[in-house]
Amino acid sequence: MGDDLGEEWWTHEGNSDASAAEEDAPPPTELQEKEQKKPEKRKSVTEATAKPKKKKKIEQKECITPQKKAAEDEPSTKPKRRRKKKTITDVLSSSEPKPGCPSDLQNLLTQHFSDKLSVIEQEDLKLQDSSFLSSNDLTHTISSFLKQVCPKWSKIQKQHTEKRALVLLVVCSSALRAIELIKQMTVFKGEAKAVKLFAKHIKIEEQIKLLQKGVTHIGVGTPGRMSALVEKEGLSLQALKYVVLDWNWRDQKLRRMVDVPEVKLDLMKLLLGGILQRCKEDKVKIGLY
Repeated sequence: MGDDLGEEWWTHEGNSDASAAEEDAPPPTELQEKEQKKPEKRKSVTEATAKPKKKKKIEQKECITPQKKAAEDEPSTKPKRRRKKKTITDVLSSSEPKPGCPSDLQNLLTQHFSDKLSVIEQEDLKLQDSSFLSSNDLTHTISSFLKQVCPKWSKIQKQHTEKRALVLLVVCSSALRAIELIKQMTVFKGEAKAVKLFAKHIKIEEQIKLLQKGVTHIGVGTPGRMSALVEKEGLSLQALKYVVLDWNWRDQKLRRMVDVPEVKLDLMKLLLGGILQRCKEDKVKIGLY
């Protein structure tokens, strides 16, 4: 019994000491509470920060892939460069100037009227060699050339007395070229009278009055205005003896008279309007200057 009491006393005393120790222990400070909570906060922070990092990586991948595709598709969307077509200027600038000859004019006539006239009518367009004057070899001026092809000019101009009619027609591509040629033929024409036959700044009615007013020997101008004057009967071809085409001269784009579509069309019309027929009758001769 005495032993039982001793055990109870010890246990009771031990328990009382423990509880007394707990009671005597100071309450937990704020710092300890923070330390206890810190691991949880770190864990939550690391988890929270880890997830956005994965999202960022995914977002970066998604942004990168379309850029690569756009870069790959970019060359296919660019328009292909078209090859520049060669113009008449490009072709002529790379070739040496070649003087014209009667066969050039004959081929031009055949080519132009091949789909416009019948076979029989095309045969009528063919001219004999005797219908042509000697061609310019690119060494002549207009005065020296005309002196060569018209050796009896002084006698011819004195015999010419018809109004509205001309003895010599010089056909060129523009008004400026016509003025230039008139100035250059001063040595050749002598006392002969030359008239400008182009549309720039000159009305056709004025030119008709001028031709009817007095005797004129030389007409220099464009085929379009000459053809219009023939149609209106302001210009007569009855006294015509020479037709000189400004064949070899080239403009700033290196085009000859027959390389300009509008001028070529007017020239064909002028030749077909009576000049070719008079050539076949051996009354008119054509020269290529």
